[in-house]
Amino acid sequence: MPWPLSSAKLEAMTEENWTWQYDRVIPTDTSAGRRVLEEVLNKLKAEQWLQHDIFGVHLAMHEALVNAIMHGNRLDPDKRIFVRCLLSPDLVRIEIADEGEGFDPQCVPDPTDANHLELPTGRGVMLMKAFMTRVDFCDHGKRVVLEKRRATPPTNC
Repeated sequence: MPWPLSSAKLEAMTEENWTWQYDRVIPTDTSAGRRVLEEVLNKLKAEQWLQHDIFGVHLAMHEALVNAIMHGNRLDPDKRIFVRCLLSPDLVRIEIADEGEGFDPQCVPDPTDANHLELPTGRGVMLMKAFMTRVDFCDHGKRVVLEKRRATPPTNC
């Protein structure tokens, strides 16, 4: 699988001033996912993002990584996970792609629907959408784009 997005396409998509780019290809392994997650969160902390924003990124990125590992690649050790993180002063963009068969995001059941409360699916997607500014599924569900716009710190009156 080629890298999910080329740098040229990234430049055409946005006018953000990216100050940090982080690209990793990791094995289909939750411990590798945790290490990538920690590196991204540490960068947000170093850039003094608000704890509320870091929490949201943590939750959404964790869910996306687990989905790619468990549902996308189905724990297949021969498949890889691609992670790209871009950071500007006001925005973090995280892309996670797997080598699985993909899925139709429209078919994910709403876990808050009374008929679906017992189903073990859909909560991760719901949490990603709740905590991120933007969530897009691309390439037939094999790639997710997560964006979080940085909150403005409260002013002291």
